[in-house]
Amino acid sequence: MPDSATRPPADEEWENLLRQWRAQQKAQPRPFFYSRVRARLVGEAPVERQLLPTWLRWPSYAFMLGILLLLSGDGAVLRSAAPANPYQLYPGGQPASLPAR
Repeated sequence: MPDSATRPPADEEWENLLRQWRAQQKAQPRPFFYSRVRARLVGEAPVERQLLPTWLRWPSYAFMLGILLLLSGDGAVLRSAAPANPYQLYPGGQPASLPAR
């Protein structure tokens, strides 16, 4: 078992460690660091143009847009061209003629 009498108290250990850290010199970036960073940023190739806007490539937005387009229709696609009941009355009150066979 280590001898606790030879070790300094915990507060004193912390103070010694903090004193050592304060005595160290500030870290300096390597020479020309910012010049290299700027050159790399400028030298990057421009991003190629995407066919779809960025927000449309996100699946949740594309899904919501699809639902919105499906639900916002006027239902014209669902209506049939011929009336469902050929005996239905015209607005004038006269019966419609029977379809030719």
